[in-house]
Amino acid sequence: MIIKIIKIKLFFFILGLFLIVLSTRLIYLQIYAWNYFITKSSKNFLRIKKNRSIRGDIIDRNGKILATNQAINTLIWHGTGNKKLTPEQSRLLTVLRTITNNKIADESIIADAEKKYKKIILIKQISQEELGKIAEYYQNHPNIKIETTIERHYPFYTYASHLIGYLGNDIIEQHSGKMGLEKLFEQDLRGKDGTYIDTINSYGKEIESFELKKPLSGGIIKTTLDIEMQSLAESIFPNELTGALLLFDPFSGDILASLSRPTFDPHIFLKKITHQQWSRLQDKSTFLNRILALYPPGSIFKLVTISAALEQKIITKDISWQCTGYSVFCGRKYYCAHKKQHGLLSLKEAVAQSCNTLFFEIGKKIDIDILAQYAYAFGLGQETSFLFKEQKGVIPTRTWKRLVKNQPWWPGETLSVTIGQSFLLVSILQIAKMIGSIFTGNLVKPRILIDESIESLPLTIQDETREFLKESMHLVIQRGTGKKLQTIKDLEIYAKTSTAQTSSLEKSSVDSQFKEHGWCATYFSYKDQKPLVLVVLIEKAGNSQIPTIIAKNFILGYKKLNEEKKQIAYSVK
Repeated sequence: MIIKIIKIKLFFFILGLFLIVLSTRLIYLQIYAWNYFITKSSKNFLRIKKNRSIRGDIIDRNGKILATNQAINTLIWHGTGNKKLTPEQSRLLTVLRTITNNKIADESIIADAEKKYKKIILIKQISQEELGKIAEYYQNHPNIKIETTIERHYPFYTYASHLIGYLGNDIIEQHSGKMGLEKLFEQDLRGKDGTYIDTINSYGKEIESFELKKPLSGGIIKTTLDIEMQSLAESIFPNELTGALLLFDPFSGDILASLSRPTFDPHIFLKKITHQQWSRLQDKSTFLNRILALYPPGSIFKLVTISAALEQKIITKDISWQCTGYSVFCGRKYYCAHKKQHGLLSLKEAVAQSCNTLFFEIGKKIDIDILAQYAYAFGLGQETSFLFKEQKGVIPTRTWKRLVKNQPWWPGETLSVTIGQSFLLVSILQIAKMIGSIFTGNLVKPRILIDESIESLPLTIQDETREFLKESMHLVIQRGTGKKLQTIKDLEIYAKTSTAQTSSLEKSSVDSQFKEHGWCATYFSYKDQKPLVLVVLIEKAGNSQIPTIIAKNFILGYKKLNEEKKQIAYSVK
């Protein structure tokens, strides 16, 4: 009997303990954890999604669009729960195949989506013509939906692509800027995403959708580029050549046209590209913006040398020079261009004819560090303060060679520097800034955005020296190395051409890969138009003829455009 009573008590004790545990658990679930489970439950039928913001446009100085967005329409099939396709649905698919030239998905896939209330893509990118025909007959059909997404679009494709840049996928599968202005102003252009909620039933069917937060569109980036000038540059620059062209306003610093070849189409990065495509782009150094790349300046540097020689009283501007074809230094002959004798020349003619022997004589008398000071005065070997990352270049000095090469400076090396060779490296942007300063008296900061401040520093070169440089550059057109530009009427043109060695003359004569780069730098104005600086560089051109012809074709096109504008303005009056 006692054992029986103990068993009964034990039973009730266990039962009571069980009820206490159960009650405690229920209280916890109902009172303390209800919010957690409601939230978890809601996620079974609520889907919070991002509503992507519209990326801002990039425009030229006149408001013409350089980078924008375009609508991509996708044809979608929404399953409605039929176990198999009805005769009406089959007829619908037959019509769709006719309209879209049989581009829609396989019928078995559509039937499966119909049964499971699934949403599938019939056609990824449907044309406006096809869309119009479908909307005419099936605008409110329960199975047919048109989803519109936004994709980046570059109306001028490859034009100025190194400055505009491109978009690529980031880790969250959203397109973001990877180069150029697209990257530099990513946050401004992207804007802010919104959010919306989809309500879905147990079968996965979307019941309703509503917006929580509206997206904010990105801002507009207004550049200094002029798409008319850019189009002209692209049209006259041969596709097969490697090089660059820069049109520069020497008063405001505005970059009006910037071309770097080879170039690329930014659209290709909106989808995944193959390894072979990427390798081809890399092999050609396609992504190198040659406006900012470094090159030996060649004879353009002679403008620096002659300025230093005049101001250091090494020569006077009224001297005459007898060119015998070479100059001797330490028992070695330093030859003039093409080893020809120029004969008797004035100082201006020696600059215009790019006579090397005069500069070799200067090199015998000038200190390399003094020459470097004048190069710095013209903005060479220094950052231009451009918005994009750039390299300073190289202006050799005794200290530089000791630090970099661990060698002393040899006097014979100064002779090479005077004609723009040796270790000298400059950018096209630096040369444009330098050429402009000769005429304006100011080194102006290059701008790519309209709202950037105009900044300049005075050129610390005497006005008398600048005047001599102008006269010499004018003579380049009349009787010098830029005579091809002489035939252009109604324009005032100043120029300096250059052939810049990249290796020994022996190598360049047997292998085109070692040919000299060709330069043509001009300052020109047409009637009442603002003067501009044009710099053209062609890699491995062998001489300055090709860039000079390109410069001529650009200036002729510029003249024609202005004449047409005046004609239109006159006809409107």
